Amino acid sequence: GLSQYSSDPRTEWDLSAYSTRDQVLEAMRNLRYKGGNTFTGLALTHVLEQNLKPDAGARLEAEKLVILLTDGKSQDDANLAAQTLKNLGIEIFAIGVKNADEAELKQVASEPLELTVYNVLDFPLLSSLVGKLTRVLCTRIKEKSNKESADIPVNTGPQLSPTDLKISAVTSKSMHLTWSPPLRPPKKYRIVYYPSKGGIPKEVILDGAVSSLHLSNLTSRTEYLVSVFPIYDTVVGDGLRGVTSTLPLSSPRSLRVSELSHNSIRLSWKAAQGATQYLVLCSAAPDGAED
Repeated sequence: GLSQYSSDPRTEWDLSAYSTRDQVLEAMRNLRYKGGNTFTGLALTHVLEQNLKPDAGARLEAEKLVILLTDGKSQDDANLAAQTLKNLGIEIFAIGVKNADEAELKQVASEPLELTVYNVLDFPLLSSLVGKLTRVLCTRIKEKSNKESADIPVNTGPQLSPTDLKISAVTSKSMHLTWSPPLRPPKKYRIVYYPSKGGIPKEVILDGAVSSLHLSNLTSRTEYLVSVFPIYDTVVGDGLRGVTSTLPLSSPRSLRVSELSHNSIRLSWKAAQGATQYLVLCSAAPDGAED
């Protein structure tokens, strides 16, 4: 579904209007830009009251996601309207262009902000966000599906949800997770992690008294999405989410050449941390190339 706003929000089409990708793209091509003021709070209220209703195509069992695209600071209270949506379990992604207020974007967006807040200098640069934003959105929906497949009701109460996920000690193959437990300690935690560009999700189940985890055997130079879900006897609390990239593998350094003869050379180098083998390639340099 899509709505445009200025001082008067306008629904361009509802969630139930189109059923194929091509139809949506054609509707986008025919869309006329709506100029005017920037009443973001009013727009978010419009989306809640008009677009996220069953008669507009919103399915009760489906995850509710709102992507806010704005090029200016709101002229009304966007934070209050956004909080109303978030309290109802609706996640907000905020994308700013040109003169958008980044502090306001961070107020409006859902946690974690490193996944839900984006800002670019001009409209053509929005294309650079498409890949990552698509992966993040699809991952969020998959996580929701995984939770629902366990046939456990979801509880969004803050007293049942952990906070303050921190990712530290990142190496090429590992990272360390810590978080603050909820007011009511859970029975267990379910930690799900996988590469943002696609991959089989892996999960770890921890006792509810534990609030940290060391992840190992990761792939180097890879962006990982991490989620922490508290599990109670009858409900699952809201999950914490974070994203970070593993470091590249360390490289050998200080290559030196010695003991030259007509058909041999000796090479030496400083070791690469963690390397178990080395592959040495050599070939004759083309004429005129540096030795």
